[in-house]
Amino acid sequence: MKIKDKGFTLIEVMIVVVIIGILSAIAYPSYTRYVAQSTRAEGLSALMKLANLQEQYYLDNRKYATDLTKIINADPYITENGNYSVTSSGTSSFTLKAVAKGVQASRDSSCSPLTITDTGAKGPSAECWK
Repeated sequence: MKIKDKGFTLIEVMIVVVIIGILSAIAYPSYTRYVAQSTRAEGLSALMKLANLQEQYYLDNRKYATDLTKIINADPYITENGNYSVTSSGTSSFTLKAVAKGVQASRDSSCSPLTITDTGAKGPSAECWK
């Protein structure tokens, strides 16, 4: 009576490893793009918040704040998770600029810096604000 060997052959294991490698090569770039885009939302949120505060300051003082210390007690303003540094410029108008920091700067270089003006113009492109 023959006893049948149980287990996997080396070829079967190598095929599985190759399949996992191919799937990883496809999934990882998509994952890093998704992470960069979701982290960009932090910068966009900070810009919208600070633009709103600039408008409130303008209503009270008939000019925009020259620096962020007048509206939020921080210049530059660092976002909650530390991925963006936001600065402001101007008095009769304003431009807010969010510069990516750390890993986000290398992941999302095409959308840094993010900007918004008192007229609502958003930069660097509409694609970055989606």
